[in-house]
Amino acid sequence: MGSTSEGGRIPVESSARGLVARVRETQGGLVALALLVGCGAGVGAVVFRELITLFTHLFTGHGDYSAAGRAANPDLPWLGPFFVLVVPVVAGLVYGPLVHRFAPEARGHGVPEVMLAVSQRGGRIGAQVAVVKSLASALTIGSGGSVGREGPIVQIGAALGSTLGRIARVTESRLRILVACGAAGGIAATFNAPLAGVFFAMELILRDYTVESFGVVVLASVTASVIGRAVFGSASFMSPPDFHVAHPVEYLLFAVLGLLGALVGVGFTRFLYGMEDLCDRVWRGPEWLRPAAGGLLLGGLLLAVPQMYGVGYPVLQNAVNGRYVIGFLLLLLAAKVVATSLTIGIGGSGGVFAPSLFMGAMLGGAFGAAAHQLGPSITTSPGAYGLVGMGAVFAGAARAPITAVVILFELTGEYSIILPMMTAIVVAALASRGLTDSTIYSLKLRRRGIDLDKPPPDPRLTRRIADVMEPVPGPLQAALSLEDASRLLALSEHGALPVLDDQGAYQGVVTARAAAEALADTEQTGAAHHPPTAGALAQMPTPLTTEMPLADALHILTTTDGTGLPVLDDERTVLTGWVTHQAVLRALHAASRVRRPSAGRNHLVSTTT
Repeated sequence: MGSTSEGGRIPVESSARGLVARVRETQGGLVALALLVGCGAGVGAVVFRELITLFTHLFTGHGDYSAAGRAANPDLPWLGPFFVLVVPVVAGLVYGPLVHRFAPEARGHGVPEVMLAVSQRGGRIGAQVAVVKSLASALTIGSGGSVGREGPIVQIGAALGSTLGRIARVTESRLRILVACGAAGGIAATFNAPLAGVFFAMELILRDYTVESFGVVVLASVTASVIGRAVFGSASFMSPPDFHVAHPVEYLLFAVLGLLGALVGVGFTRFLYGMEDLCDRVWRGPEWLRPAAGGLLLGGLLLAVPQMYGVGYPVLQNAVNGRYVIGFLLLLLAAKVVATSLTIGIGGSGGVFAPSLFMGAMLGGAFGAAAHQLGPSITTSPGAYGLVGMGAVFAGAARAPITAVVILFELTGEYSIILPMMTAIVVAALASRGLTDSTIYSLKLRRRGIDLDKPPPDPRLTRRIADVMEPVPGPLQAALSLEDASRLLALSEHGALPVLDDQGAYQGVVTARAAAEALADTEQTGAAHHPPTAGALAQMPTPLTTEMPLADALHILTTTDGTGLPVLDDERTVLTGWVTHQAVLRALHAASRVRRPSAGRNHLVSTTT
């Protein structure tokens, strides 16, 4: 019986390993994983939206307090509207320690962390991020935080995709695709916008279009959208007003609105991170307590402008329907910039996509109302400008024009708006690029020294110069004649030598090329009786220090005459060593050779990065 049992187990284990290998390595396996990620993202989006509804009702007694005015909480009638001073503090006491202890990356708007994970971390995102982000963001929004739900759902879906991919042990390239599948599925399910989910993932997360990645991201997005529609229905996210272009000159007005959208988008980006810096400077207590302490300020703002409570979609819908006057629209625009920046600055968790749509609706509504008053016969309804403004501000902030066009079309279900929206969005994206080289997502990473537009650094090049520098070659005295300096340079194996004065202080470097040119000039001008000295020929190359990474040294070496450069101390006054091209290449070559067992022996093999 024992041998039979053992004999029967081997084929079963072998079959299981074969199945895992097929899932991990074949195209069909990637499709199956994408479908699973889409299902998980769809369910995650449903749970996340229900959590927001639950916490909003728990804290306010209303389904969406932003449209309730200064109403009291039915469960706390004796507090009247002043309960909004308390609920952000209570919620902050819950999600502040939660984020600080279990997932610090869940703080903020989330999308930059996913972009970084895909670009430089092989798509690896901790599994706990999905749970912590769901709770923290739902508590933030439900307690009045003026942020959106797209950033959290992108991070939640991406964490699910990363976790499933690591369980299946897929390659890094496929893990990145699964992360994008999760992000697309989250957007598709929460906004009932499958196309927008796809282009959001491709344009902002993957930042690359291939047939393989596009196909599986579409499958995940459609799967998640089906789940979302089964729960929330298939109606468009917004009910747009009747829209038509009354006169061709309106396209000029839409272009102007695009310029204004770029200014608002870029201005919002700068104000957001300026508020973060201000909160960092002011707050001196423990980080876990920061959301609760800042919640007092947020509560005061909500008491003054209750329309800032939560995401604020009912208020946005009212603006698009033309129910507010110009002055109030501009007030809501300014208040949203402050409320969103404050929510994130104090450590809240939520997205910036919905706030940018809110700002765009207020800007477009005000612009459209003013244009309609000035030229009623050549302009359409102000609400139409509100819709176009939504796309313009988002394009100005995120500089993702394809996503902006598609997502606004899907949110409204209004095809007639496409041409005006494309006009404003393209103008906004181009103007934004002229105003700044960063977006609202990439700037968060650039402030940490991470530029996604540049390839990730080779880890071998992060070594210090001190690890590879050589002893200083025999220096030249500053008073040495040109002939003697040339002779020593010719005898040296280096193409350059350092120069020291009588006290031994570093004066610079003389290269063989400089010495040769000086000799030629002396012979041609007949100034042999006044030959230059080594000190006169010395030049100060770009200083290298012992703590500088090899990447910087290699760049400087390739743009400087000679085969070596001096290394100075941290104060850049004392000569401590010498770096040559050969030393850097030897260090790179040694770091690229690793030991790998093969056929019972260890072989040195060269790897590439």
